[in-house]
Amino acid sequence: MSLELEVRAPAAPAKAPTVMKPGVDFNAIKQRQQSTWASGDFAVIGTTLQIVGESLAEAADVRAGERVLDVAAGNGNATLAAARRFARVTSTDYVPHLLDKGAARAKAEGLDVQFQVADVEDLPFADGSYDVVLSTFGAMFTPDHTRPAREMLRVVRSGGRIGLANWTPEGFIGQLFKVIGAYLPAPEGLKSPALWGTEAHIADLFGAQATDIRAERRNFNFRYHSVAHWLQIFRDYYGPTHKAFAALDPARQAALAQDIAALLNRLNTAGSASLVVPGEYLEVVITKR
Repeated sequence: MSLELEVRAPAAPAKAPTVMKPGVDFNAIKQRQQSTWASGDFAVIGTTLQIVGESLAEAADVRAGERVLDVAAGNGNATLAAARRFARVTSTDYVPHLLDKGAARAKAEGLDVQFQVADVEDLPFADGSYDVVLSTFGAMFTPDHTRPAREMLRVVRSGGRIGLANWTPEGFIGQLFKVIGAYLPAPEGLKSPALWGTEAHIADLFGAQATDIRAERRNFNFRYHSVAHWLQIFRDYYGPTHKAFAALDPARQAALAQDIAALLNRLNTAGSASLVVPGEYLEVVITKR
């Protein structure tokens, strides 16, 4: 069911300075996060999420000839979805080797895409230079939530759209991060990335400059052979779990694996023959004032 969010009247300008929380070193956190996403090989997991990019491109009504920016693009799911609709796409991320993976995928399909290393918190593009900005499970992981929201709003034109896919706190990935957080707590004062998967937080971040915000809760089904198969793939290739296991001693690694396995078993809808775990996310389309 689609949810129409209340759009607030304009309050603060787009470039209002970020209020930094005392004791939170966002730059140090960002450096650690960049190292996390550069570890393992996110593309192994990222390619399985392609359907999310396709759904988001449809929800954002991406059209041929439009200028589309994919931020925190990873290996390019939303990038490819927009390019398949004949948009003029620029794909950005702050992890260069992920962009290389996206470029290889685009080349294999004969898609014309520009790839550029860029940080969603400080985009090197002019105001209003894009018709559509997209992000699938990317911008939500920035440490200072206001900065990527401000930058996405800045680079999209008036009347343009911002399309986001964000994991919800209640969904599988939100619960997974809670399990990991019990072993490796986040820095004090840092907001959870899963807040981006709530309608209220989206309204707080974007409502002052939006004429319309549409949000719909969807599910992506994680499909693997078994719990052990999922654990192996995510332990080897998914940055946050890869780094979490590497930071723990063997006994706590085993305990973390057991707790994640319990979560997977509880959410598995496929019985003993396979693993299918629904992962809830919030699909959002914001129209800029």
